[in-house]
Amino acid sequence: MATVQLDKKVTDFTAESTGDKNFRLANCKGSNLVVYFYPKDSTPGCTREGQDFRDHYNKFRRNKAVVVGVSRDSLRSHEKFREKQEFPFELLSDPDEKLCRLFDVIREKNMYGRKVMGIERSTFLIDAAGKLRREWRKVKVDGHVEEVLEAIREFNREQKQK
Repeated sequence: MATVQLDKKVTDFTAESTGDKNFRLANCKGSNLVVYFYPKDSTPGCTREGQDFRDHYNKFRRNKAVVVGVSRDSLRSHEKFREKQEFPFELLSDPDEKLCRLFDVIREKNMYGRKVMGIERSTFLIDAAGKLRREWRKVKVDGHVEEVLEAIREFNREQKQK
């Protein structure tokens, strides 16, 4: 499977979700979609990032954007994490790294002196027609959610002008 490319349609995908049914990209047609990849449930940086998306969630919704988080953790782990942090958005489980490969977010990382393969914190903005419009790689948590929100606002303004 080819990886995503800016200004190209993203291949439809399905993933296990904390919602009542599996998440499918095609079901988001008509809304902008923010897909953020994070390394691991309940770790400090990932918790802060999720909380930032949670705390700005209503602003994303007002700007016609759906937010989903993705990691390789199990659905059960995601459900506990989501409930504890009161995330209003779904978390997608990707234990086989299908989405991670599609979005090309698996990188070699240094973990306590050992080289391991893991998720590079990354965020992607997919427009209402299913095209990838923006990507953020090597994300630093501080200020990131505000940057994504501003990009969506800017994108929406551009779309109104067309």
